[in-house]
Amino acid sequence: MENLKQSILELITDTSTNLPPDVRRAVNAAKVNEDLGTRAAISLSTIAQNVVMAEENVSPICQDTGMPTFEVKTPVGVNQIIIKKAIKEAIVEATKTGKLRSNSVDSLTGANSGDNLGPGTPVIHFEQWEEDDIEIKLILKGGGCENKNIQYSLPCELEGLGKVGRNLDGVRKCILHAVYQAQGQGCSAGFIGVGIGGDRTSGYALAKHQLFRRVDDVNPHADLAKLEDYIMETANQLGIGTMGFGGNATLLGCKIGVENRLPASFFVSVAYNCWAFRRQGVRLNPETGEIKRYLYKDEVVEMDLTPAAAAEAGETRREVVLQAPISEEQIRSLKVGDVVIINGEMHTGRDALHSYLMENDCPVDLNGGIIYHCGPVMLKDEAGEWHVKAAGPTTSIREEPYQGDIIKKFGIRAVIGKGGMGAKTLKALGEHGAVYLNAIGGAAQYYAECLEKVEGVDFMEFGIPEAMWHLRVKGFAAIVTMDSHGNSLHADVEKSSLEKLAQFAEPVFK
Repeated sequence: MENLKQSILELITDTSTNLPPDVRRAVNAAKVNEDLGTRAAISLSTIAQNVVMAEENVSPICQDTGMPTFEVKTPVGVNQIIIKKAIKEAIVEATKTGKLRSNSVDSLTGANSGDNLGPGTPVIHFEQWEEDDIEIKLILKGGGCENKNIQYSLPCELEGLGKVGRNLDGVRKCILHAVYQAQGQGCSAGFIGVGIGGDRTSGYALAKHQLFRRVDDVNPHADLAKLEDYIMETANQLGIGTMGFGGNATLLGCKIGVENRLPASFFVSVAYNCWAFRRQGVRLNPETGEIKRYLYKDEVVEMDLTPAAAAEAGETRREVVLQAPISEEQIRSLKVGDVVIINGEMHTGRDALHSYLMENDCPVDLNGGIIYHCGPVMLKDEAGEWHVKAAGPTTSIREEPYQGDIIKKFGIRAVIGKGGMGAKTLKALGEHGAVYLNAIGGAAQYYAECLEKVEGVDFMEFGIPEAMWHLRVKGFAAIVTMDSHGNSLHADVEKSSLEKLAQFAEPVFK
């Protein structure tokens, strides 16, 4: 199969850079249904722009290209060892060319392999079937949404929903709670795959497998089809909205599967996926390895690039331009809802850097500076210059144990990320004069265009995503969602969505 590696490389590239038509249609529909002039509507417009930019640039839609997970079906007699070898070679090539971010990290040492290979990565599941072609499906599911996966053991009791029994109505409550707990941290509006039954391992596998179903398909199981429709209608009444900003579009797809279970166990497993729903598949010639057809490319769906409408009459949206370094006076003037345009220098920082800075000095002066929760995709040219290929925000809540202390220690004035942070950080913002800015999760091409130059890098030993990149930016837009006056949009949306969730506590399915 001389064309096998190239075919798999094409599959990886297309999955990373080109959103499938059924997902595009779901995003377009959400954009149409969103209230004019809201933060959610503006976010969906940015998302649509980002999808087009990624396709045109042939660059990752989101900088977190996730854990590559392959489902491979082969005819009897096809050598699966050859396929596995070709997949690994294609993964290395895709990482080298910036279609994938180097995401394979040693769980004990934290060392990044740099090529996306290592024990357990990539994930490859093989299955034999009776058809003549080889079928390979791939999903790239980022860490932010992977962290919002959740598994329930029934019976249980859930916040806002009360007692949850071992029946279809109990499953209903689990799914609604799964959407609620994700908030904006999983880059809503999202998609969910649900696995009912199985054991702890097979239940999660079943849930993730549901994400390979088309958004608009109909479940062959009548009761599950009704439940899917119910969840789509009800979850979008929670008011979580795109990026957790509030709004009408919280969930874009729900697919449910069921397996038998042990009498003593009843698991409901939910695989949450962000709006950047990157999955694709191909049918291959088993003799040559050539692509015969794509599985999710049966039509062309253009993104709706209609500009976000202005705010309704009577509403005001303040836009403030900040040049780093920033003064405390400038920060204290900002309020939740303000749009901030940043020029100057910012520094990326994720888990490894935050942990390091708790006990050590920083190689650059952060007083009045900006920390960007981001693990970019970076490529070095022949002259040795680094270039940003993708650079959207990562989920900020992981830095909650550190952020307040680091703001105090280094005099940081702005933290940029997605999904918001907690009470400890909110307190530090008020005490030390800082602000949290929410960028649009997944919009890696949109933000990469704002990054004019890589000024330098420290801590490359942490790996490219975790290194501290020093970036010169121009026109970098984000929204104030936590200010220095004790206000948090994220806390407000979580509270209001919990109140709405409680309205669905009464049984629906018998």
